[in-house]
Amino acid sequence: MYIEKIVLKNYRNIDNTYLNLNSNLNFFIGNNGQGKTNLLEAVYLMATTESHRTNKDSELIQWNKDRALVQLKIIKTNFDLKISYRIENRNKLIKINNNPLEKMSDLIGNLNVILFSPEDLKIIKGGPSNRRKFLDLEISQVNSYYYHLMKEYEHILKQKNKLLKKMYYKEKKDLDLLEVWNDKLADKGASIIFKRLKVLKKLKILARLAQRKLTSGNENLNIEYDCNLKIEEKHKKEEIKNIFLRKLKEKQKEELERGYTLSGPHRDDLKLKINGMNVRKFGSQGQQRTVALGLKLAELELMKSESGEYPVLLLDDVFSELDKKRRNTLLSIIDDKIQTLITTTDTEDITKLLKKKNSSNSCLFKVKDGIITKACC
Repeated sequence: MYIEKIVLKNYRNIDNTYLNLNSNLNFFIGNNGQGKTNLLEAVYLMATTESHRTNKDSELIQWNKDRALVQLKIIKTNFDLKISYRIENRNKLIKINNNPLEKMSDLIGNLNVILFSPEDLKIIKGGPSNRRKFLDLEISQVNSYYYHLMKEYEHILKQKNKLLKKMYYKEKKDLDLLEVWNDKLADKGASIIFKRLKVLKKLKILARLAQRKLTSGNENLNIEYDCNLKIEEKHKKEEIKNIFLRKLKEKQKEELERGYTLSGPHRDDLKLKINGMNVRKFGSQGQQRTVALGLKLAELELMKSESGEYPVLLLDDVFSELDKKRRNTLLSIIDDKIQTLITTTDTEDITKLLKKKNSSNSCLFKVKDGIITKACC
């Protein structure tokens, strides 16, 4: 899978751009604030239906303009796709091969991407929600059913919490209705946990291999699913649901006192350990960066195993975060098999690198004031 063409109109500071990309490496060089990240954000939007930087669609439209457009031509193993995404005021229109989509969620899975930026250190250093989002987005891109499952769970959770808040202020409790919501929550929640465990079983192996490759075999990375329901890999889906229901019953009094749900996959976490050490608490900055990169490389292989094709890799100013050895290791892993869009301010190092490579496998673009021009290819 790779992106052959990109069209951007009135997207943030990018006025009107038409790009033909290389199927392997694409370097976008420019100073900070010129529009490099905007380009990657647009590609990420087409894969996930959301920006990784804002929740407001209005911020994606160029100042003083009333609409923005992103179009991609995607080449897959067995077919090609043309996707267009138009934002106008508060409305969005998404088309695949000129056919409008009824639901935004139908876009998920047509283009798979992995984004790695300095902000991804939050996966390691941030709270549990960052690690849950990392895992859920990974699964959603290769399994559209999981995306819908998450949305259904979130809706049920919201309705149940709304009921708990109402009951908090009332002497009479509608326990029958609460039981209905608990059953629905446990049913969807069990499916989410079951799928997470199944995917993590593969991701653990791939992440361990990636970490060893990045550290010349010196570090072993282990991922543990920290489930508040104490679920294990051996449990079947129905068993998980029953455990979830028992936990909800056990916590019912406390939930009524607090007014929100205390158990479920929305409260789970991932524990990341190097040679038995908790990376979030005790890892150095360098180790945390390497683990974040190792997780992204593991994602690449997992998506390939699940979908049959490598996703497009987006590297947003991460070269400056990696030493020369890790940078070269990364390039050796992705070269000639994964389309990669790389943004950087480091003109000298990239120019040297391109001179050593086969020119047919890479393109260099310069970005200034929202204008993207091809320098060499």
